[in-house]
Amino acid sequence: MENDEEIDLGGIFSMILSHIKLIIILILLFIILGVIYVKVIKVPEYTSSATLILVSKNSSSDDSATNSTTMATDLSVNSRLVSTYSELIKSKTVLRQVEENLGIDQNYEETLRKNISVTSESNTELIKISVTDKDPKLAYNVANEITKVFASKVQEIYNINNVHIVDNAEIPNEPSNDDNTKEILLSAVIGLIVAILYIVLKNAFDTTIKDENEVEKICSTHVIAMIPIYDNKMAKGGKK
Repeated sequence: MENDEEIDLGGIFSMILSHIKLIIILILLFIILGVIYVKVIKVPEYTSSATLILVSKNSSSDDSATNSTTMATDLSVNSRLVSTYSELIKSKTVLRQVEENLGIDQNYEETLRKNISVTSESNTELIKISVTDKDPKLAYNVANEITKVFASKVQEIYNINNVHIVDNAEIPNEPSNDDNTKEILLSAVIGLIVAILYIVLKNAFDTTIKDENEVEKICSTHVIAMIPIYDNKMAKGGKK
């Protein structure tokens, strides 16, 4: 059984090598398609980010033990508020106010919500708001406006002023989806896979006998003689 498996694997490898030109052509074709996609079809997107922090309230007590306990409690409360604040940032109340302030059409609301990413650093009170859009200036304006509107809404809803801006958003100069090299390499890999699948499937559905080895394998006997193909044209000196 092991010998048969080795022979089959060797046959498959030989079959693939015998179609090396086809493989190279398909790989080059998919690379060209990948280049066309990243250079012509793919739309560059830009991401602008702002960072907020939830500041704990300072205790006015002179007792260091009491002050330490209060600080720990505030940190715990702020950590729990991070997830709540993350949802509040994407709420209709905040986004519609942002759209109104920037003069953006409200039909853009759902697209805007999908383009907003809110993340928090583990074991910290830092919240990062990222906005992605085809227009770098719009992404920048929306990110900064969200931080202002959000801080105002927190103070209005919770009656506390513990949200402060650490880093304002900046206009991005480079696309955030600029992974062209990776996508072109992926296209080459897809081309290789397609070529190998085509060769294997073509061979699997090809029932013709190609040489004496296949005859011996099918009939379990040795080939004694072979009859060459007779070409009438060659026999007549190439004359029709």
